[in-house]
Amino acid sequence: MRRAAVAVAAGAMAISLAACGSAEEAGGDNDSTASAAKGDDIKVGLLLPENQTARYEKFDRPLIEKKIGELTNGKGEVVYANAKQDASQQAQQVESMITNKVDVIILDAVDSAAIKSSVQKAKDAGIPVVAYDRLAQGPIDAYTSFDNVTVGKTQGEALLKALGDKAKDGQIVMMNGSSTDPNAAQFKEGAHSVLDGKVNVGKEYDTKEWKPENANANMEGAISAIGKDKIIGVYSANDGMAGGIITALKAAGIADVPVTGQDAELAGVQRIVTGEQYMSVYKPYAPEADAAAEMAVALAQGKSLDSIAKDKVDSPTNQGIPSVLVDVTSLTKDNIKDTVIKDGVYTVNEICTAKYKAACEKIGLE
Repeated sequence: MRRAAVAVAAGAMAISLAACGSAEEAGGDNDSTASAAKGDDIKVGLLLPENQTARYEKFDRPLIEKKIGELTNGKGEVVYANAKQDASQQAQQVESMITNKVDVIILDAVDSAAIKSSVQKAKDAGIPVVAYDRLAQGPIDAYTSFDNVTVGKTQGEALLKALGDKAKDGQIVMMNGSSTDPNAAQFKEGAHSVLDGKVNVGKEYDTKEWKPENANANMEGAISAIGKDKIIGVYSANDGMAGGIITALKAAGIADVPVTGQDAELAGVQRIVTGEQYMSVYKPYAPEADAAAEMAVALAQGKSLDSIAKDKVDSPTNQGIPSVLVDVTSLTKDNIKDTVIKDGVYTVNEICTAKYKAACEKIGLE
């Protein structure tokens, strides 16, 4: 993965892979945790943002819980809560973790800015916080995610490839993620860096709460505004929204329009098999989850992150946050075997149910 400083739009976080500050500046000193004497008997708070996207309950939670168990010889306890896309509820969950005296918190923020004061409260209570997947504001001690600008570029490049020499024959619709998610801003930035000047963007939306039904309504509006005969492609920031978009396209009688995605959700992979969706971004969750668990356990035990976190990331409030950034892959019908099946995310039988058997056989997936 390219490791270079990336400038982001106002209000979004800036990634810098140079040493932009010390761990102390990022809240990495942990002088108030007094955790050096801690052994394997630790308590880890795990806060995930929502359950609309399949990944959190199917992959992230069990992977993190498994790794923490391995790292602590089965003695580490994980206290789990899901905010169900409610920023206020997540703030209350942080308070509960503080009251519960967890040794460290792994936090995937619903709203990266709104959670800032809660992160500060945890810090004041001597509890380090690992930002997971989304970079929360406040004195974060560590961070792990994917190179989000690269995710957007990967999506944009795939869409251009699908459009080929017809890239300017009509208009595309851009369905970005939620404006409260800092990752969404970076996906958008990466996509625009590839698409601008090469396609005509007819309509563009920031989709509230990433919800498929909101993407569906936005797409219906775009079809009405642009005209169904003029839409040649859709940039969708994730698979859930792609499902809502494709439903709207079908209802309008629009076919053979490439649609992007992200997360390699099972439904998304199945749509790729049938050709309804062109691609998804495969993000291997195990390395991300493992990194979060490793950093959390190290912080809880008062150990250095130097051997784990090789990168540095800046947020709007803090610099030089020790980080692990994971590579991504463009997933199309041509590499399903070499990605999600090879890595054990899905089996052929899970993907190729009776409904998709013929389509699977057509692309050699059997």
